[in-house]
Amino acid sequence: MLKQGNFLFSSPFLLCVFFWFFLIHIVVSHIPLGSKLSVEENNLWVSSSSDFAVGFVNHSEQPNQYGVGIRFNSKSIPFPKQTVVWVAGADVTVSNKSFFQLSQNGELVLVDSLRGVAVWTSNTSQLAVASALLRNDGNLVLLNRKKDVVWQSFDNPSDTLLPGQNLPVHKTLRAASRNSVSSYYSLHMNASGQLQLKWESDVIYWSRGNPSSLNLGVVLTSGGVLQLVDHNLNPVWSVFGEDHKDIVKFRLLKLDIDGNLRIYSWVEATGSWRSVWQAVENQCNVFATCGGHGICVFNTLGSPECRCPFKTTSSSNLKCFSLNCDSNHSMDTYEHTFLYGIYPPNESITITSLQQCKELCIQDPACTAATFTNDGTAQCRMKTSPYFSGHQNPSLSSISFVKTCSDPIAANPHNSSSSPLLSPVKRSHGLCLSCQIGGAASGTLLLFVVVQLGIGYFIYRRRNRILREAALAYTGRNSKGVMMLPFTEIKDITGNFKHQIGPGMYRGALSNQQPVAVKDLDETIEERKFRAAVSKIGSIHHKNLVKLNGYCCELGHRYLVYEYVKNGSLDKCIEDDELNQRLTWRRRVDICLTVARAICYLHAGCREFISHGNLKCSNIVLDKNYEAKVSEYGLEIVRPEESYGGEKDVADFGKMVLIVITGRPEIKDLWEWTYEEWIQGHPERVIDKRVDDGVDLKELERVLRIAFWCLQSDEQMRPSMSEVVKVLEGSLTVDPPRPPFSQRSSEEESLESSSKPRSPMEP
Repeated sequence: MLKQGNFLFSSPFLLCVFFWFFLIHIVVSHIPLGSKLSVEENNLWVSSSSDFAVGFVNHSEQPNQYGVGIRFNSKSIPFPKQTVVWVAGADVTVSNKSFFQLSQNGELVLVDSLRGVAVWTSNTSQLAVASALLRNDGNLVLLNRKKDVVWQSFDNPSDTLLPGQNLPVHKTLRAASRNSVSSYYSLHMNASGQLQLKWESDVIYWSRGNPSSLNLGVVLTSGGVLQLVDHNLNPVWSVFGEDHKDIVKFRLLKLDIDGNLRIYSWVEATGSWRSVWQAVENQCNVFATCGGHGICVFNTLGSPECRCPFKTTSSSNLKCFSLNCDSNHSMDTYEHTFLYGIYPPNESITITSLQQCKELCIQDPACTAATFTNDGTAQCRMKTSPYFSGHQNPSLSSISFVKTCSDPIAANPHNSSSSPLLSPVKRSHGLCLSCQIGGAASGTLLLFVVVQLGIGYFIYRRRNRILREAALAYTGRNSKGVMMLPFTEIKDITGNFKHQIGPGMYRGALSNQQPVAVKDLDETIEERKFRAAVSKIGSIHHKNLVKLNGYCCELGHRYLVYEYVKNGSLDKCIEDDELNQRLTWRRRVDICLTVARAICYLHAGCREFISHGNLKCSNIVLDKNYEAKVSEYGLEIVRPEESYGGEKDVADFGKMVLIVITGRPEIKDLWEWTYEEWIQGHPERVIDKRVDDGVDLKELERVLRIAFWCLQSDEQMRPSMSEVVKVLEGSLTVDPPRPPFSQRSSEEESLESSSKPRSPMEP
């Protein structure tokens, strides 16, 4: 159930999901250089008023994964309600042996001791920092010797604004995520004076402001008023919380995990946080508020919740979306329901009638659902993605149709067959009637016996096939739901390895006609390691990772059975001129982003860190909507001699990005040539000549910058994949990169090794 206004304490970055154990408070006016916080010591930097504190937080959903944050620390707020208002690096996490330090060169550095790298820094080594200070307003600042502020956490928000904090143009609040992957929800102030709530980068579901004013900022006042202010801090738009006239000590503005923006006030009398304003009054109007888990409706108590009225009983998937039907489908009708596609968030719109809208979806094999607006506009909004959501309300006039698969009806072997009807016998010329009847009876008996034998053989074969499929579907699955197949079945599935679609990869089909891709692995892989790897890979589920359906582990045979993805590998699409035309600029950028999200999930979203180890265009496949999926991940588990850390994945990702943008195969000087064109101010020259107009040059600049950082020869200078995702999403800026392939002198290496590595990313 969705609980409106209750998300302040349900985010992974909030206090209900972290624990601060036996904290040792360090109350100082200034934090000197060299000061350190560690996970093991559980110590804090506390403001002089003790209202705020800085320390490590533990994500309860991910054991031994920590971040550094600023939280409320006032004695007037009970421990369970002391929410976090800022997190260093947003989604960046470290191990339980890590530390956060104000280094001697003036940088705040979050170091993952297990990996031996700095995963986040304030990038302030050149600003002559002399000390740090946690102010009584919750702002962590770095000061020079003149006590001037040279860096502050208020300039680098995560999901919260405190009173007095300004969110300027092009800065972003990003909601905390439910699943350790960057949230899709963000609050953005654009240059045209519009404050916008966005889903991903292109769906705006709430907007307020003054379009005639430029370069505005967002401020929450101590009196509970949310304002858009100009460069002189004069308000041009305001909205008031319910208690704006009351005296309240603590307030905050927060983008909650449900995608809604709320003002919260601390109520002393009840000892709780109270939502006094929210941007989207009807939570069901927040885009994708239910994700892929259904549609948003209001229950009898008036609370929004997610339901799946069109979920089929035959589907084992927990998500709520339509099935892809090759045949035997029907259309279910839902009144007062509006549906929209999520992945991707677009649809085709046709002006037509209600019945014709339904017929259009029935006749289109790609259509999964359609909504007829029924409000006088006569719009038929057709969706081709199986991922859609929406909302349902008696006040809605729209009518939706959802395509569902009709399971074939199996014959009942216990039904008795009626005897065949005999045609009336005619008298024939001079033939003995009794002989004719006897001959006919004998012939009928023989025919009856033959038919019965045939039916019996058919039933026998069908029964064996059904039993074999049942064994594969149930008893042949391990605890992760992955089928265990004998080698003979692998040969049947692939037609004796008839259709090769890549190196060691074959196309095939299961007995239920479900297409699959079968990967032939090294037969010398130890059985114990192979089964352990399959168990781990089989437990990984992400919409941009190819699903593992089964495996074969017999003497001399090691195979993996993946889902088959329609449009084949990315490298073939790039090489083929006809297919390449379909790779528009928008699709190329989306491919880079979806691959980044998939690798980020492997690195940070699984229970254990998993490296891909062999990321390249041939291991990226495109579905019918040209959305990318990453395959052959996690195989370094079975080849420990080839195991790599995340740094190799980051470098491989950078190479992949340049290949996708340039359309050129991986050749020795491609990276150097691309960098030279960029550094000389001609980035447009590197774009694949087969790409039509529509290239966003600002987006190209961002993509090239992050690719060059990924390719840095110094592994410690490469960004994490979570930073890569944020840069590609546009929520994190990135510095101009240095030459990624230059060989540094030993003196430079010595100088860099004596200082902490510097992150090129800034929120």
